[in-house]
Amino acid sequence: MVDSVVLYRAPSTVADVGEIGKWLESRIDASVTIRDRFLDVHRTEDLAERFAEARVSSPYERDTGNTMLGIVRYEERALENPDREGGVLYDGLQVQRALNSALPADERGLETLHVPILDRAIGTWGDHDGRWHKRVNVLGQPALVSVPGLYEAPAKPEAYYKEKQRHALLSGDTPPREVLENQVEGEFLIEDDPRTTDALKGYVLQTVHYLETGEAFCDREDCRLFNAHYHEELIDAQLREPPFCTDHARRYE
Repeated sequence: MVDSVVLYRAPSTVADVGEIGKWLESRIDASVTIRDRFLDVHRTEDLAERFAEARVSSPYERDTGNTMLGIVRYEERALENPDREGGVLYDGLQVQRALNSALPADERGLETLHVPILDRAIGTWGDHDGRWHKRVNVLGQPALVSVPGLYEAPAKPEAYYKEKQRHALLSGDTPPREVLENQVEGEFLIEDDPRTTDALKGYVLQTVHYLETGEAFCDREDCRLFNAHYHEELIDAQLREPPFCTDHARRYE
């Protein structure tokens, strides 16, 4: 039984963790508290090296990690200045183990769930297709929720990738959001999207639901507990009414 949930801010992102916490507390039988960034509150001496060990080097290689001095120094700088971190994918399970060991021993029990909202992209290895997949969340203790994962993990419409590639060939950089939204049919979220906070609420609730019930996700696409593989599904599940399928509405509304 989860008695309390601790959410950790992601100050380098647009996610309003305080608002997420209020939404969550109104739906569960547990207290919700907000703390500052997990990587500041529970910093350990080996954390930079643990992140270096968790770096994904290739989308199609299972082995991870690069602990050369320069990489560890980069991770140290990223811990101190999160705005400078980006473009790296980490093995979510390795990061989860590293953050679990950083928790105080008396806070590792499952009655207190820790949910760091992270400014880093995390993934899990797919044995079925031999490649890494970006994730929005990794369930467990602590449960990781990745803000970049919200934008990058679900697939966007094919036209999005074509327009992005076309713009990059012509100008050498990524097109502004307005260009993509005007040129591409279909709905999707991109970096710093104003809908970020609302969209993350369901992913945070999934972390509590998993510890309480053992159920990872809901298979109904009209439920906030659904694990969306496409952005259109994400928007349907997280940003449209009703918020829950009939089964989960009884529990969370």
